[in-house]
Amino acid sequence: MDFTKKGELKMGLVIIFALVTILAAYAGYSSLKNKNFLAAFWGVASFLVFGWFTVMTIIESGFPTGTH
Repeated sequence: MDFTKKGELKMGLVIIFALVTILAAYAGYSSLKNKNFLAAFWGVASFLVFGWFTVMTIIESGFPTGTH
């Protein structure tokens, strides 16, 4: 992949971080529902870390617009 601008790489990164954040939130919720506390800890921890990465990347480079 040849990224001509630095921002194009970050737009893909925001999308990947957001997807991982959503999956971690679901994992944490379903683990709490099943009373699996170790998995719930890692799901919630992943949600917090990747959620923070997502928010800070959006603040740094803006929301992905999908246009070139």
